[in-house]
Amino acid sequence: MTTKIVALTDALGNLVRFELLPGNRHDTIGVAPLIAGIDLGALLGDKAFDANWIVEELDQRGAKVVISQHPGRAQKLKIDAEMYKWRHLIENFFCKLKEFKRIAMRACKTDQSFAAMIYLAAAVINSR
Repeated sequence: MTTKIVALTDALGNLVRFELLPGNRHDTIGVAPLIAGIDLGALLGDKAFDANWIVEELDQRGAKVVISQHPGRAQKLKIDAEMYKWRHLIENFFCKLKEFKRIAMRACKTDQSFAAMIYLAAAVINSR
């Protein structure tokens, strides 16, 4: 059993929201529920989130798009290189999250208990 965690953090790397997805689904499926109802100044992401509908959604909201692009993208987007450096905060969050063995090994049997462990681990990470 595999599970993907698609997470949204704030500018300090603290968890705001997350979505659990089956391991065989693409990461962009979880983006719409994550950004729904949240006022974003910018969205920083890696190549997995380089989708036209995400770029269009962020443009409509007036948010900056700071997503690394696939080499085959027809229309290259300009991204702020200095802002892109801050993407490491989400990577750092996932590294801290995976320090918890139950999350790294997906020891929970249900999605509900797995989500609860992620919330608990995020609370511990924020309290450090």
